[in-house]
Amino acid sequence: MKTVIDANKKSRFPDFKELLRYKDLFRTLAWRDFRVRYAQTTIGFLWALIQPLVTLIILNLVFGRFAEVDTGETPHILFTIAGLSIWTYFSFVMTNSGSSIIQSQGMIKKIYFPRLVVPLSKAVVGLIDLGITIVVLITLMIYYGVMPSINIWAAPLFIIMGMLSALAVGIWLSALTVRYRDFQHVVPFMVQLGLYITPVAYPVSEAADKLPHWVMTLYYLNPMAGIVDGFRWSLFGGSAPSSMMYLSFGMVVFLFITGLLYFRKIEDDIADYV
Repeated sequence: MKTVIDANKKSRFPDFKELLRYKDLFRTLAWRDFRVRYAQTTIGFLWALIQPLVTLIILNLVFGRFAEVDTGETPHILFTIAGLSIWTYFSFVMTNSGSSIIQSQGMIKKIYFPRLVVPLSKAVVGLIDLGITIVVLITLMIYYGVMPSINIWAAPLFIIMGMLSALAVGIWLSALTVRYRDFQHVVPFMVQLGLYITPVAYPVSEAADKLPHWVMTLYYLNPMAGIVDGFRWSLFGGSAPSSMMYLSFGMVVFLFITGLLYFRKIEDDIADYV
């Protein structure tokens, strides 16, 4: 049997079988990021709990007390933590994946491995934040005596879509930042803006009542808009999410596929760019 290697032949998508062969490196990078994140801190792992709690309190004061956003029978703080749980994971992956390739440039220049391993490892570390906020969510649901709705079966679907959305944006940003370093400064702004154009602390109905239909169409092109709204519906019930939620789902799929295509396109030249 003869093996032919064609240097000019290049696949359009990353080699997923090759990624599996480097699973040990994947685990090592994820574990390293986890240790470094809390190294030499006084309270260590508690920072993963404090950060979402502070954000929750601020959003509850701004939207729940000052703006007095109507969340129906669901307490505003519970309404907010439901949206914040998925948003926290998305924002972590978005922030850390963007600069992940640049931060690993020393290793990238010395040895070969699938470059996609680097941003993917950030997505694993972000699961810690997701897990903690979900624990806070469950705790508050017990405290307020709120039972999950009959739509709870759909919650895993929206969590998976949220993870896929984070991966899609993370892969895009990690590839773009290699060539355009300006994205290192743009990403923090995108995270801050995204928190307010995503229905984390207010219901989508608040925006729908005040904005024209064409603006709401653009609103749902934000992949997290439909995901956050759908996840909250799966927990607390109420009116079914808008059919435009599928625009968010479609955007997730589009970003994920095109992100993989673009990353593969520049993957062989990453060592030269960094």
